[in-house]
Amino acid sequence: MSALPLSGIKILDLTRVLAGPLSAQMLADLGAEVIKIERPGGGDDARAFGPPYLKDPEGKANNNNSFYLCANRNKKSVTVNIASPEGQDIIRELAKTADVMMENYKVGDLKRYRLDYESIKAINPGIIYCSVTGFGQTGPYAPRAGYDAILQAMGGLMSVTGHIDGEPGEGPMKVGPSIVDYMTGMNTSIGILSALFHRKANGGEGQHIDVCLFDTVIASLSHWLQIYLVNGVTPPRRGTWGNGGMPAGVFRCTDGELMLVVGNDGQFQRTCAVLGAPELATDPRFLKNNDRVVHGKEIMAIFAGLFLKKPVAYWLDELEKAGVPSGPINNFEQVFADPHVQARGMRVKVDHPFEKDLSLIRNAITFSGTPIKNYRAPPLLGADTADVLATIGYDAAKLEALKEKKIV
Repeated sequence: MSALPLSGIKILDLTRVLAGPLSAQMLADLGAEVIKIERPGGGDDARAFGPPYLKDPEGKANNNNSFYLCANRNKKSVTVNIASPEGQDIIRELAKTADVMMENYKVGDLKRYRLDYESIKAINPGIIYCSVTGFGQTGPYAPRAGYDAILQAMGGLMSVTGHIDGEPGEGPMKVGPSIVDYMTGMNTSIGILSALFHRKANGGEGQHIDVCLFDTVIASLSHWLQIYLVNGVTPPRRGTWGNGGMPAGVFRCTDGELMLVVGNDGQFQRTCAVLGAPELATDPRFLKNNDRVVHGKEIMAIFAGLFLKKPVAYWLDELEKAGVPSGPINNFEQVFADPHVQARGMRVKVDHPFEKDLSLIRNAITFSGTPIKNYRAPPLLGADTADVLATIGYDAAKLEALKEKKIV
């Protein structure tokens, strides 16, 4: 087997919370050496985002919570107080040999420390410097801080998410997980990988990459936002209804619910047969998908009545035989109990100082030639400070002096 795709790439990671750390984690999974810079004492802000925390073997309070654990595997943790001149010197020294530097501070914050792109470029012209923010490096909102939920609201995602108008609980709704952070992390990784390719394959130079949550959430609205750009009308909230093929949505059965998406006319005909109502496939209101979109409320109501006649397992089995996409609505326990999820190995085990078999979620990419086989636990705060700083000339005595001054 070959080495991991990013073996030999060094990344200096000054990001915190979720979007930036998720990107750095992905790059670490792919083989990059990721040096995570954290505040002495407190560390990444995510460490204080609340329980659950791992149990310390000695029963002590700690800062290794789920929020931090989800985004920081395969990294090295180095504590540095970048507000101090000595700490800034450490960062600049590490940056001299880095391929990539990542940060998610407010626009302009790092310039006062001479850790901004222009300052780092002066000592490492080939560096790829990636800034991840709420609103980007330019524009009237650039100075603002931004969190996932704020951008879900401002970017339009919440306006088209939630119960259908007229139903109980109608109104804008946030998507459960921090989906904008996750998508921003993916865009960040794509940007960094593209810049690395450009630098090596095209003889290009290093550059500054500007990625933000606001741009990401707007771009992610895809065909929904394109509807508005075509006809000037914002699509209505559709609850669990699908976004293209009809009928599509959650249907209640005798013992629970399932999700159905009828993607084309052939699937509609087969679904009608499964439901014991083949005549619906020749009903003039429902012949073509465009017809079913126009008469959406009617066909959804008819299907709702038919699905109520039998249990979930029966319908899923029959729909599977008919080649119609459908699935159960799983909770997290059911997700990890699913035989397909188990076969894909989505839960991986790592050896953490507090828990020998700590479960994590694996990287979602599968390579044939350079598989990701080994995962290292998210590091304890400052676990790698001595080893990393030794590579730039900080011996034990110098390190101890910095610790006494709370610089590392």
